[in-house]
Amino acid sequence: LIMALFSFSAVAGQSHLDEAIQHAEAAVTSADGKTVAKHAQEAKTHAKGAKNDKTDAKHLDEGIKFLDDAIKEGNEGNSDAAKKAATDAVKHLKEAAK
Repeated sequence: LIMALFSFSAVAGQSHLDEAIQHAEAAVTSADGKTVAKHAQEAKTHAKGAKNDKTDAKHLDEGIKFLDDAIKEGNEGNSDAAKKAATDAVKHLKEAAK
């Protein structure tokens, strides 16, 4: 897991939105709620950083809302609900990137 995180940040020149998508996707495949929440938090940080980029603001905001849900559910130990929210976040973040 640590190597996967390192490889995400090691790729130069990626936009905040790309980073947000990668972390949200990592959240979806995480083994437990706490890990989902950790990746979702990282994704949210990058998604907020993407607000200044040329993105679809509506989808970006929706993605951030779902990341908030993923963080909340993950921290409460509801890994299935957290992964569902992270999956929805990925969809919106990818739409924002178009």
